[in-house]
Amino acid sequence: MSTFGLPPDIRMNLERSVVLLVDDNAQALDLLSAMFRGFGVHRQVKSMSAADAQHVVKTRELDLIILDTAMPGMSGYDFVRWLRREAPADARYTPVIMLTGHAARGTVESSRDCGANFILAKPFTPEVLLQRIYWVAKDERQIVSCDSYVGPDRRFKNMGPPLGKKGRRKDDLSGKVGIAKEPNMVQDEIDMLMKPTRVNL
Repeated sequence: MSTFGLPPDIRMNLERSVVLLVDDNAQALDLLSAMFRGFGVHRQVKSMSAADAQHVVKTRELDLIILDTAMPGMSGYDFVRWLRREAPADARYTPVIMLTGHAARGTVESSRDCGANFILAKPFTPEVLLQRIYWVAKDERQIVSCDSYVGPDRRFKNMGPPLGKKGRRKDDLSGKVGIAKEPNMVQDEIDMLMKPTRVNL
């Protein structure tokens, strides 16, 4: 049962959860797997490509998918669009948390608009990851399915970042993305972009 990083009155039992972890970087994948073991998640499936992850989705029941945005071949964005539209019906709405080494606004918007539930900027701590897993678990948004978008409804419900949490940094970059064309966003800014906003319909 995981408690660190959560309010003292919150308990999450993740022992029965099945999680798919997808990253083409073996070290990053191992680190992610170790974090989930620390949360009590022992049923993990690790994939080093989105194509391999597609096979897993077709053959396993999953409770959560964590994947990197930038991978060779099929990107994380393309995988989520496939998941939401073409995966087996019982898997299409599996919660997805995306990971990025370069948290530029365009990256965050692409993650939001492909149908992901949330996005985390690397590097992140186990505490921040667990908070986002809890956030996904308590998310009650309806799924929107239309020609231009399939994923969690962004049109309503006031849901901001965890109380008392501030942005962590401004300039982190992954070595594989090259020189930044725009500044990185802090995690609070990312969370606000992923947050549903009220609109008049």
